[in-house]
Amino acid sequence: MSGVTKGEKIDARTVVGKTVVGKSGKKIGVVSDLVYEVRTGELVYLTVRNATSYANTFQFEKDNNGNEQIPYNAVISVGDFVVVAEEEII
Repeated sequence: MSGVTKGEKIDARTVVGKTVVGKSGKKIGVVSDLVYEVRTGELVYLTVRNATSYANTFQFEKDNNGNEQIPYNAVISVGDFVVVAEEEII
């Protein structure tokens, strides 16, 4: 998959399993699921498993299984990695 930027449509199956990193290059975790707004279909969160100690420096909301949820508005691009802007998740 080539890089995808904000506003472009993506297939959820291509995102699940990708490593999430910050703009700084530090690993945050691995995408385990996507959370959508049912009525609008808008992507709200990326659910992340295997969160790193770096991820623990943020105050992420958690799902029922204790996995971190990164607000989708923090996603900068999706390619080989999912890149997020740390300043959007602080």
